[in-house]
Amino acid sequence: MSHQIELTAVESKLCTLLDECCIHLRESEGVTTSCRIAGGWVRDKLLGKESNDIDIALSDMMGDVFAEHLQRFARSKDVKTGDITVINPNPEQSKHLQTARIPIFGLEVDLVNLRSEAYAADSRIPTSIAFGTPVQDALRRDITINALFYNIHSREVEDCTEQGLPDLRSGIIRTPLPPRQTFLDDPLRVLRSLRFAGRFGFEIDRELAACVRDPEIQVALSVFHSWKADLVQDALKTKVTRDRVGEEVSKMIKGPDPLRSIELIHELSLYNAVFNVLPPEATATLSGPPGPSISSVKAARILHTLISQATTTTKAPHPSLVSLARTDSSVRARLYLAAALTPFASLTFLDRKKKPQPTLDCVMRESLRVGTQNHFLDGIPLLFAAAETLKGPQLSRWQEPSPRVALGLLLREKAMHYAPADERWSIAALFSLVQELVPHYDLEAGKLDAENADPIIELYNAFASRVEELDLGNVGDLKPILTGHAVVSALGAAKPGAWTGQILAKVMEWQLEDPSGTAEQCTSWLREEKAAGRISVPDGTEERSPKRAKTRQ
Repeated sequence: MSHQIELTAVESKLCTLLDECCIHLRESEGVTTSCRIAGGWVRDKLLGKESNDIDIALSDMMGDVFAEHLQRFARSKDVKTGDITVINPNPEQSKHLQTARIPIFGLEVDLVNLRSEAYAADSRIPTSIAFGTPVQDALRRDITINALFYNIHSREVEDCTEQGLPDLRSGIIRTPLPPRQTFLDDPLRVLRSLRFAGRFGFEIDRELAACVRDPEIQVALSVFHSWKADLVQDALKTKVTRDRVGEEVSKMIKGPDPLRSIELIHELSLYNAVFNVLPPEATATLSGPPGPSISSVKAARILHTLISQATTTTKAPHPSLVSLARTDSSVRARLYLAAALTPFASLTFLDRKKKPQPTLDCVMRESLRVGTQNHFLDGIPLLFAAAETLKGPQLSRWQEPSPRVALGLLLREKAMHYAPADERWSIAALFSLVQELVPHYDLEAGKLDAENADPIIELYNAFASRVEELDLGNVGDLKPILTGHAVVSALGAAKPGAWTGQILAKVMEWQLEDPSGTAEQCTSWLREEKAAGRISVPDGTEERSPKRAKTRQ
């Protein structure tokens, strides 16, 4: 890996403009400042990856002040810039300093001063922030590979920690300061370390790994944060909000190697600190203890095995089961997070009305605070519900009144087709398969026990083949061939009611039985069913002739 960074034409123009602006300030106003590109951009460029995340660290000047100088100087050079945006500090989003942002050369450039920070024991918000040297600024960062600078004046990489470049070359995740100090200053850095390890396939430094297992660090990360002061009993509880934990987990799951992130969370004994942090009232009413965290690893490994292009140790899954997971990153993210939540399958807690609710909902709302992005909050509980419904999918279960009707109605259940994509049922079926295979994953061998796993996979393959054979792939999108008003008219009823939905359900069964049938044929069938006494309009409903009803419509 070269220590030299090759700039694009646009990056070179930006660096030249910044350098000339600094020279102008020094010569015209006697103001001395220098510019360095910090953090992720430097790391990514050294790894041969392009990056538009350009953060400029300034010496001895605030970002908004320099932005105004830069804007005026750029205009004097006939360089267009966008408006300056000042982003105020937001500790909940890990933004402790005011940042100025200015669009230039098609890039969003963030400007902030080099700083040194000091933390109190009970907060991840710095108690003091001052102008700092490049070394002080580098040492306060989370990991060494994120602490590199690119000096735009000398056009050289600066490794102020003296560890960033060796760690980038060796593939090591290490903190600039002793990890205990780094993590107690901000426990969220524990998860950031894991996320970057998963993102780049780097190894965790031994000292860092040992520190993560320290009970004090675990407590700092795992407490339930509430805005209600009476729930904050430990000073460390104000260190990290669950929103920030959920954001880091979401980035891991959507990253290039979610499996490794899940494995690291388990290996470093972080599972409970990340996922099992619930409000006291929920914890007190759990229907039972969560399963072992290793089940999350098993589920994630099985998922990886099934959706990878080469599955040599077990029978290959039917293509329709895995095609969407292979091509849709949003689906993959949802499946991996669901796999990580396997220990909470089937658990319930009591809500305020003392009614049982899936613990999964509480985990995602409170431990992770994830929303509906990627259909995490609204979709994952349905995956687990589908796994319960579909478990052991012998085709003999769906024969009456006919295979096509029985399977079609199953696939139309919300848990089976919920997701904005084609062949939605396949996502639910794949996850159900993963859950059934978890007991048959051999940890020592690092693979599925084929003798027990293959018959289960064959069962799901037969299910998928039958769905394909009956052309039911998109049955979840099927609309009733008749509207409610058409049903009222066909049966000569005075008005619709709750009974209308029951009749529309029968209409759907008719459609599934005869997919090429027309609305006229369905209407005739309804009237015949009514005449034969198999369909009735509720007592007390006035009837009218079909002709009159048609006139009213």
